[in-house]
Amino acid sequence: MPTPFEVRWSEAEVEAVLAQVRAYPWPIAPEVEDGWAYGCDGAWLKSLCAYWTEGFDWRAAVADLNRFPQFTAKVGDFDLHYLHVVGEAGGKRPLLITHGWPGSHFEFWGAIEKLAFPSRFGGDPADAFDLVIPSLPGFGFSSKPRRPIGQKATAALFNQLMTEVLGYRSYLAQGGDWGGLVTSWLGRNHGDNARAIHLNMIGFRPNGGPTSEAEIAWITRQGQMMELMGAYFRLQASKPQSIAWMAAGNPVGQAAWIAERFHDWSDLSVKTLDQAYSRDQLLTNIMIYVMTGSFTTGAWYYRGLGEEGGVAFKPGERCETPTAFANFPGEPLYSAPPRSWAERAYNIVRWSEMPRGGHFAAMEEPDLYVDEVRAWAREAG
Repeated sequence: MPTPFEVRWSEAEVEAVLAQVRAYPWPIAPEVEDGWAYGCDGAWLKSLCAYWTEGFDWRAAVADLNRFPQFTAKVGDFDLHYLHVVGEAGGKRPLLITHGWPGSHFEFWGAIEKLAFPSRFGGDPADAFDLVIPSLPGFGFSSKPRRPIGQKATAALFNQLMTEVLGYRSYLAQGGDWGGLVTSWLGRNHGDNARAIHLNMIGFRPNGGPTSEAEIAWITRQGQMMELMGAYFRLQASKPQSIAWMAAGNPVGQAAWIAERFHDWSDLSVKTLDQAYSRDQLLTNIMIYVMTGSFTTGAWYYRGLGEEGGVAFKPGERCETPTAFANFPGEPLYSAPPRSWAERAYNIVRWSEMPRGGHFAAMEEPDLYVDEVRAWAREAG
């Protein structure tokens, strides 16, 4: 049975974190024009930490995190945390939204009310959803695994949450980053319930190699980008506990590791990182990791991918559930493959080229995200 949940951080708990931030022994940083080329930029990080200790209103952040109805429920071996916002749909149009790393359920804050209550913003009530937004197992306020868990197993847990706990026998599902792969597995293995899926990152790989020059060019570029930006992936997918040992008791280190991803993966072609996200947004997301001890098990989630067998299909296999994809073009690392590649792994029924935005689409461009999800759901029925 669902149990109502509230975020509760005591002053003593938060002050202990802030004391660690204040006492951080800053290492030397290279004196170069682009500090981000070496990792998280030192001057930017010092500025963020100064705001963290002197300007960030953590009580307001907690109140904001308690703005929407949230619960925990026992599903399998986990106490899953999730938002359940019953909007103008009145229980009749469920949408499961799944976050990734290093995001959290907080990624969707700018989209939740517009998706659940469109008439409040001049929209059509027929576009309303019941929203279910879980925290991945091991992330945020969901309980921690004893060893790495992967995305296929997560999809089974989330389908059980939707059908057995919440009673939704048929639902729509959306996700990006790891949420895109969890959503893909919902379509692949639980299509009787997840009747249509929407992705803003392609997860599955078709059987076989590239079949066109465009696919070869994309794979070549992906390899080059992984060389530039993929060191984090290789570490977390192979030896995630290595980073866990270094990050424990080190909120500044955790913040730097997380913020680097937001910098590198966002569409900064016409704006800066500080223009893309407020510091309150970034720190709220970081605090979710720090205060819940999720940095370690969040890193484990990468190892879970390999232990489940990866994402490549056998000959003749693909996800047959109707699949929509939105390409937010400012995604530097995980750029969209050619549609031909995706269609060998998915039953693609909608392909949207977005005008801007990057990896954290709902957080970076909430209005574009909302419009796209609404348009897809109208088509999905």
